[in-house]
Amino acid sequence: MGAKLTVMISGGGSNLKALIDACANHTIDAEIIAVMADRECAGLNHAVSAHIPFYQIDRKLPREQFIDSLQRTIPEQTDLIILAGYLSIIPAALIDAYPQRIINLHPSLLPKFGGAGMYGLRVHQAVLDAGETQSGCSVHYVDHGIDTGEVIAQAEVPVHPDDDAQRLQQRVQQQEHALLTRTVADLCHTFTHKTNQQDTPS
Repeated sequence: MGAKLTVMISGGGSNLKALIDACANHTIDAEIIAVMADRECAGLNHAVSAHIPFYQIDRKLPREQFIDSLQRTIPEQTDLIILAGYLSIIPAALIDAYPQRIINLHPSLLPKFGGAGMYGLRVHQAVLDAGETQSGCSVHYVDHGIDTGEVIAQAEVPVHPDDDAQRLQQRVQQQEHALLTRTVADLCHTFTHKTNQQDTPS
């Protein structure tokens, strides 16, 4: 039996679509059982098309109400939570409830260009302003800091002399899909293997 995934998004959901496709063609041995968003976003359409339950929990709710709604909505059988362009800060209680089971995709080579305010085009502009010759993307475990968790995997993307933030973002995004699906596939394989071992009588 494959792993159960909950994916959290805030935007167009291109990485969500990559995960949906990878689960459908069995590149990832898993099932996405919920998609959650913290605002109205186009990613809803991918969930609806794939008949995956979709939940929107507005980030503008009072903080305690937002946290409570988030925790109550995540399906109990979730094995792995994937932040795929999710912009809200994950509450500490949720991190504690899913240790080493929440991962995030970040559009830079962490630990460079992570932290508060580093998202979207801001990241890519910061890379250009710093004169970097390499950028890329990272998948990391979520801890109590912002983009400070252990890095699981990375993909490098060269920075071209004529790049602007939009062009660099487009090239990084091309690598994001492959990196995220490959990393999730590896994690699900490991999880399934451990689960099968635990279920095997000694």
